[in-house]
Amino acid sequence: MLDFQTLGMGILLLISAQSTVAQVVKTDTLQGGAIRVYQDNRMALLEKKQAEYNEKVNLTRKYSHGFRIQVLNTNDRNEATAAKTKLLQLFPGEKVYLMYQEPNFRVRFGNFRKQSDADDFLQQINKLYPGVFLIPSPIEPKPEWLKEGAED
Repeated sequence: MLDFQTLGMGILLLISAQSTVAQVVKTDTLQGGAIRVYQDNRMALLEKKQAEYNEKVNLTRKYSHGFRIQVLNTNDRNEATAAKTKLLQLFPGEKVYLMYQEPNFRVRFGNFRKQSDADDFLQQINKLYPGVFLIPSPIEPKPEWLKEGAED
């Protein structure tokens, strides 16, 4: 059984729901028809906020896809440590990574977004350690990249 209080609340909800719904009419240019989309006005705001959030997350991500230079792959820890030290001395502005993957130690150099970014370093390091090569790798974004993204 329906009472007046329940009926009044239902009408109130219906009125408040209608006040936030926008009617968007889109015309199909091929067929000449019209499509009516009833959408809450707040959806556009929600979409905009989600896009802004996604952009911030991408800029502050710890790792992204890129390249590093594989300098050395050896089972001698001292040799790997010496190579890392030498690279840090020659290129103090770049990062050098010493990784252990049983039974070998790997020395990897740099964080490069594109292969072409690594070319100069690749040539210089190849003179010291012949046989170096570029590998796809997760990389750490450099602070200047984050600034570039914030300005765009």
